[in-house]
Amino acid sequence: MPLQVERVSFGYDPTHDTSDESARSFSLVDMSLSVQRGSITGLLGPNGCGKTTLLKLMAGVLRPQTGAITLRGRAIGRMPRRELARQIAVVPQETHPAFDYSVLEMVLMGRHPYLGAFQLESPKDVALAYDSMSTTGTAHLAERSYMTLSGGEKQRVVIASALTQAPDILLLDEPTASLDLAYQMEVASLLHRLNRDSGVSMVLATHDLNLAASLCDSLVLVRSGRVLAHGPTRDVLTAAMIRQLYDVDADVHVHEASGHLTVVPIRHVSGEAP
Repeated sequence: MPLQVERVSFGYDPTHDTSDESARSFSLVDMSLSVQRGSITGLLGPNGCGKTTLLKLMAGVLRPQTGAITLRGRAIGRMPRRELARQIAVVPQETHPAFDYSVLEMVLMGRHPYLGAFQLESPKDVALAYDSMSTTGTAHLAERSYMTLSGGEKQRVVIASALTQAPDILLLDEPTASLDLAYQMEVASLLHRLNRDSGVSMVLATHDLNLAASLCDSLVLVRSGRVLAHGPTRDVLTAAMIRQLYDVDADVHVHEASGHLTVVPIRHVSGEAP
């Protein structure tokens, strides 16, 4: 199993008093899940439930306060950053570079884990970058300024940069947020193709239940920092679970034309607001 989260708890401490365990307000509590090789795992849950925090823990950006996260049996907290970056790449919800880089320069940043101090990219690195841009349909943008691109183009460039890292696992935080319908479908199709053709395992945090239904093999439902359910998409994405997760009644059925589950929200029910 490539990536394993075992009984992980993590919290941001507003008092900065780490000596008092009870004073911490935990974002994640006793969380366990596994990412199967070659799978696409979706993280679903209300705002503030801990999805982004979980991705940061899985990327090694944050360290769990209890529990362990392992990559092929090795604790990621003990792995050198360069080694970890060669195996796990992250696609954030938004990317704001400090300088006005070209698209090619942005994509070449994915090769940094393979370069020594002050070492420049080789022709091989540039070729890999162009391969990633061709895969994501961005090669024709290579000389463009990244900041002049549309939202959908930027997202495909960031995915190209992640692919240039040659990772085994791709962590994506709301990859279709703020995109119009056409770009949402384009990015979803790209991720499906990358998973199918390259075997890249993916963990995808999203609010889009229909994206998750069409793309993900398995789902992890998270509310208030705890896992409500974890399993195959068709077993987990049910009307009953959606009600528990969001306090929303929804119709869930297999769409005849698409062949996958479709979720239609009906009403917000009384109870704790999501």
